[in-house]
Amino acid sequence: MSDYLQLENKRFILFGVANKKSVAYNIASQLVENGALCDFVVLNDEIAQKVKKLFPERPVYICDVRNQDSLVQLRKDLESADVKYDGLVHSIAFADYSDGMKPFHQTPKKAFLEAVDVSCYSLINISNELKDRLNPEASVVTISISTTRMASENYGYMAPIKAALDSSLAFLTKSFSQFSHIRFNAVAPGLLKTSASAGIPGYVDSYMYAERVIPRGKAVATEEAAATAVFLLSPRSSGIVAQKIIVDAGMEINYFDKKLVSGE
Repeated sequence: MSDYLQLENKRFILFGVANKKSVAYNIASQLVENGALCDFVVLNDEIAQKVKKLFPERPVYICDVRNQDSLVQLRKDLESADVKYDGLVHSIAFADYSDGMKPFHQTPKKAFLEAVDVSCYSLINISNELKDRLNPEASVVTISISTTRMASENYGYMAPIKAALDSSLAFLTKSFSQFSHIRFNAVAPGLLKTSASAGIPGYVDSYMYAERVIPRGKAVATEEAAATAVFLLSPRSSGIVAQKIIVDAGMEINYFDKKLVSGE
C-alpha cells in the first residue's frame, strides 16, 4: 500500500471516541487503515469498555477533562508508558440542553461556562499537560463547526464557544512555537449524523434542511470530515497552520438556491 500520507507507524492519541458514529471513531479507523497506531482517552469506564471492543489491541485511558487531577493522572500514566505522539485529536464537546432551548440572551451562566470548559478550554488544558508527550513536529486537530456566524436557534450558545475554540488555534500555535513546531488546526464540518448531534433539540429538521441547501442534495458524511482530519494529522499538511478547514459540501454557497427561495 502506498504511504502517501506518511502515516505508517505514526502514533496518535484521540480524545472523544464514543461509538461508530462519532467523528473520532472515523478518524481512528482511517488512521489505522493507513498504518498508524492509535491510543484513546474516554470519559469513563463504560465508554472505555465499548472502545476496547472497537480497538481491542490498543490502550484506552480514562480521563474527565473537567477534573484537573484526572488530567494530571493521564499525563503521569503516559509518562509511565513512555509514549510520544505524532498527533492528538480533540473531539470533545458538551452543552446542557436539558432545560430546552432558550433565546440566546437567556443563556444560563452555569451551562455556558461548563460548555466553555469542556468544549474549548479542554483543548488548551490537554495541550499544556501533554506537551511533553507530543513530538516536536506533531499535529493537533480539533473538531469545530462550519460556521459560527449563522445564528441557528437550536444550536444556541455553542456557536460562540466554537468561535472561541477556533480563535485558540492561533494562540496555541504561537505559544507552542517557543519550543516546538507543533501546529493546531480544526476540521469544521457542516451538520453530521452522530449520536452527539441527536441530543440537540430540532437537529433532525436542521439536518434535513441542510441536505436541501447542499448542491449535491446530500449531507456531509462523518467519513468526509474524518478524512480531512487525517490529512491534517499527516506530515503532508505541514504547511497548514492555525486554520479552520470547512467541510460542508458547499452548503455555504447555496442558501439562495432558487428552489429554496421559491419553496419548491
